[in-house]
Amino acid sequence: MAKYTDDEIRKMKKITCKIAADYLGVSTMAISWGMREEKLPIGFTVHNKDRYTDSYGYHIVAERLIAYNHGTISEVQVQGIENNLEKIIKEFEEMKQDLSFLLRQKNL
Repeated sequence: MAKYTDDEIRKMKKITCKIAADYLGVSTMAISWGMREEKLPIGFTVHNKDRYTDSYGYHIVAERLIAYNHGTISEVQVQGIENNLEKIIKEFEEMKQDLSFLLRQKNL
């Protein structure tokens, strides 16, 4: 099990649940479950659910992961970040719906 330094985490373009688990010294399942249940404030999940799939995407924020590991992340900061992320996710969902509509119209 690899243990990453704070600087290595900061330099990563994408932090997977496996990397976060190794960094925190927990299982990958603990990371994914904690994020899905909003118990682990290190990023956010996107639930992809349609007729054919039901899966989750995870976005782990390096600074939040590091702050959580050092016990310095405050609940007020997390709530502010979560509110902003919820707005972003909602906007992306709306854009996805608009794009799907436009593509269906084009194919008619």
